[in-house]
Amino acid sequence: MNETMIISLLLGSLAAMVPIALTSIGAVISERAGVVNIGYEGILMFSAFFGAMFAELAGNGWVGLLGGALVGMLLGALHGILTVYLKGDHVIPGIGLNLLAAGAVAFGIFAYWGTAGQHQVPSNVQIEPLWMDAFGNSLSPMVPITIVIAIIAWWVLFKTPFGLRIRAVGENPEAADALGINVELYRFTAVLIASALAGIAGAYLSVDWLGTVTKTISAGRGFIALANMVFSGWNPLVALGGAFLFGFFDNLAIYIQNNPWLAGTIPWQFIATLPYVVTLVVVAGIIGKARPPKADGKPYKRE
Repeated sequence: MNETMIISLLLGSLAAMVPIALTSIGAVISERAGVVNIGYEGILMFSAFFGAMFAELAGNGWVGLLGGALVGMLLGALHGILTVYLKGDHVIPGIGLNLLAAGAVAFGIFAYWGTAGQHQVPSNVQIEPLWMDAFGNSLSPMVPITIVIAIIAWWVLFKTPFGLRIRAVGENPEAADALGINVELYRFTAVLIASALAGIAGAYLSVDWLGTVTKTISAGRGFIALANMVFSGWNPLVALGGAFLFGFFDNLAIYIQNNPWLAGTIPWQFIATLPYVVTLVVVAGIIGKARPPKADGKPYKRE
């Protein structure tokens, strides 16, 4: 393997890392506060769709990312109202969101752009790379931004009073409430932050990395992010490393598919299953070992 191939695989893996890392970090924050959300697949799809729409309307990819964050926050607010304030089940809203996105995005692509199942985002509204070599390998500005977000999330969660309160309402909301901490407010805030990060991840798919909107654009990354969250032990920095591992296998399938001499030796369809096989292996390996926050997924009702 020559130097060019190594650089291509590394940069491609970093690009594939971003959506999984951002979604995983958001999930860590949400579950540290005690709120489970399995609807990240739906958030990724909706934010990819609306992120591309906002980017094209404004003529700027960064506006698309902000639009994705806004869409994510709105969907997160709905989940937060149902689970935090109305004390509903944490799993059912996420299932509903995923199913809604699967149908609504496919219909929206046809209704808004007039194409069936796929829309190519114009290159002039996509995020420009920080660096590009002569072989077309590039580094997105979202890669260092994601790394910074992971570091900030870790620092806030484990080194600040705000993070301590987030963790307190996820571990023992009764004790936190007795100390005067507004359990519902902190849980709702955590859900909004988590969903905004997933929204940025979704918009990144369409206005940066892939440059297209498809009806299956999330491709299971929302679920992989949840597995990565558990793998990380609910730690943003470990989640960043896990996301790179999953991103490597995700990018490897794309790399093999785009290199005929490799595709003829190893069927790319087989390689494409690796991120999901790795997810299953990781989850199987940590079953019974992972320890989520004690009040994770449990609605808090003041006595």
